[in-house]
Amino acid sequence: MEFVIKISQFLLSLSLLIVLHELGHFIPAKLFKTRVEKFYLFFDIKYSLFKKKIGETVYGIGWLPLGGYVKISGMIDESMDKEQMAKPPEPWEFRSKPSWQRLIIMLGGVTVNFILAAIIYIFLAFAYGDIDIKADSIEDGYWIENPLLLEYGFKTGDKILAINENEIVNYSDLKKYLLEAQIVTIERDGETEEIKLPEDFLGQLSGSKSKSFFELRYPFIVGRVSDSSLNKSVDLKKDDVILSVNGSPLKYFDQVGRRLEPLKNQTVQVELLRGEEAISRELKVDNEGKLGIYPGGNLSDIERLDYYDIIKKEYGFGESIGVGLTKFKTQIIGYWTQLKLIFSPSTGAYKGVGGFKAIFDIFPDTWSWPDFWNLTAFLSIMLGVLNLLPIPALDGGHVMFLLYEMISGRKPSDKFMEYAQMVGFFILIALVLFANGNDVFKAIFN
Repeated sequence: MEFVIKISQFLLSLSLLIVLHELGHFIPAKLFKTRVEKFYLFFDIKYSLFKKKIGETVYGIGWLPLGGYVKISGMIDESMDKEQMAKPPEPWEFRSKPSWQRLIIMLGGVTVNFILAAIIYIFLAFAYGDIDIKADSIEDGYWIENPLLLEYGFKTGDKILAINENEIVNYSDLKKYLLEAQIVTIERDGETEEIKLPEDFLGQLSGSKSKSFFELRYPFIVGRVSDSSLNKSVDLKKDDVILSVNGSPLKYFDQVGRRLEPLKNQTVQVELLRGEEAISRELKVDNEGKLGIYPGGNLSDIERLDYYDIIKKEYGFGESIGVGLTKFKTQIIGYWTQLKLIFSPSTGAYKGVGGFKAIFDIFPDTWSWPDFWNLTAFLSIMLGVLNLLPIPALDGGHVMFLLYEMISGRKPSDKFMEYAQMVGFFILIALVLFANGNDVFKAIFN
């Protein structure tokens, strides 16, 4: 069921973004009376799952879910329609239009991507507000189990005070500043220390088997009891909170392993909090030092138990516009920073580049509209930024040649554009193979 939910979110988000991106090209093309021959979701190599001609345009769904396209008459694109380009230009063709109109048509897709992301962030701010956690309320530090972080000297219980010169005010600041982290200032046992990270830390983190980070320390909240657990028949209920083991307080789930290790194959007395009532139960520890209980809980439980100072902000519609646009700006800057690091080999960030599986994996296995729209907005920004790269075959490549034409007054020849399109196509294929190859490599070796 979890796979169905993930794949549904993935395909819905991808389809929405592709259709709207291509619509961004389609609408100005039609406004400028340019013929659009095809409008496709996914690629229709050899055959289509669905197609219908309405007016002069064939609308369809292809079988290969690697993107989508609009085929505009008189334009040298991935279709490489040399026969049409060999004929004299027609007034309804792309090549017959003024350069400024062609520029608007080519920028239409990324413009829609950016507008969509901004609108989503505005309405998310209005509908859900903002939720964060004040860093100074995380009194017992973070849960750190990633071997790479441990190798560089971090320990569970460390408080993160600053990354480089950026003070950590809220929990969300950690991910925002970690991309370019060189020096992390921590507090451990009341003492302030600095941990220096190598230039390729981000690359090492991307390639790490563990995907954990500086995690919040949660109480041990019962999610469900395993069918093979020795405690299957014990009266335990979802959302029970384990407060102590054999009279010794248990504040965080990450303390369970060390607490139970010396108690293998023994029976322990635990104190539970069920609602407002404290109750006791006897639980059996198996020969691996485990109770066979899967943890649960969410931010609402953390708030209920008063573990951290949770910041909740609600916005009127007018305020949401400013908040949403600020989030949009922050995300674009952050993604450009990621690209800069990826194209700097010394950082090793290219190791973290992923393809369709990586995108699929970021969707949760439970349906959440806020998560879905947040991820869709981010992917829309990613699609817009990537399409602006000056690579022939991408929108940015077409824009680059159009700007050259507008500045120099000379239009590149059709033959040059054909060769450029082929080069750009091979670059794109190489990038797609590299990104998806990274996914395969991680699946096999991680």
